[in-house]
Amino acid sequence: MTLLKGKVAIITGATRGIGKGIALKFAEQGANIAFTYVSSSAAATEVERELAAFGVKAKGYQSNAGDLASAEELVSKVIEDFENIDIVVNNAGITKDGLLMRMSEENWDDVMNINLKSVFNMTKAVLRTFLKNRNGVIINMSSVVGVEGNAGQSNYAASKAGIIGFTKSVAQELGSRNIRSNAIAPGFIATEMTGALDEKVVEGWLENIPLKRAGTTEDVANTALFLASDLGAYINGQVISVCGGMMT
Repeated sequence: MTLLKGKVAIITGATRGIGKGIALKFAEQGANIAFTYVSSSAAATEVERELAAFGVKAKGYQSNAGDLASAEELVSKVIEDFENIDIVVNNAGITKDGLLMRMSEENWDDVMNINLKSVFNMTKAVLRTFLKNRNGVIINMSSVVGVEGNAGQSNYAASKAGIIGFTKSVAQELGSRNIRSNAIAPGFIATEMTGALDEKVVEGWLENIPLKRAGTTEDVANTALFLASDLGAYINGQVISVCGGMMT
């Protein structure tokens, strides 16, 4: 199947985890992929190779999603290299967990800039192209923590809750121009990051999930594919939880 044949997608933070899973799924479905990374050019080169194996164009760009000028420069380069942009997936994110009483201002600001301000930066940067095309898809990566909160993650939860409010507002502003904005709220997803957690912590998470298993990056990528393709053409301003029933 080629649900995204000929489309151009920008995916932030796509050298591992959920971002890489989405990039691979989109490439499998025919999309040309521009993705961002922070530091590892070797990892980016490997992802380029994996994506190109699907017969699509793929290129990684070192970019700071938390900086508006960097986002605008990125979009200019992607337009130059790919000639268009149809989809943006705002996936870049970090965690700097800690109880509020011990949380530094720096840890708050870093998480808000990379997780939330980056969504504003990238969306604003692609907007002119989307408006010109009278078409576009915005997919923002939130979290179940952004819906329910989580002790020790006030900065992360606030950033992910902010993404939801931003997503819904953008959907209302831009829907008349055939630009759709939706969010995905993953639950406990098995990635390199969760693989480093203590086994008892993982067991505690799984006990609270009705499906009794962690999600996979492909579970999230399949949802992103649905939203990015014409299958989701009438879905706008929504938050889709991919959590195995954790929030039920």
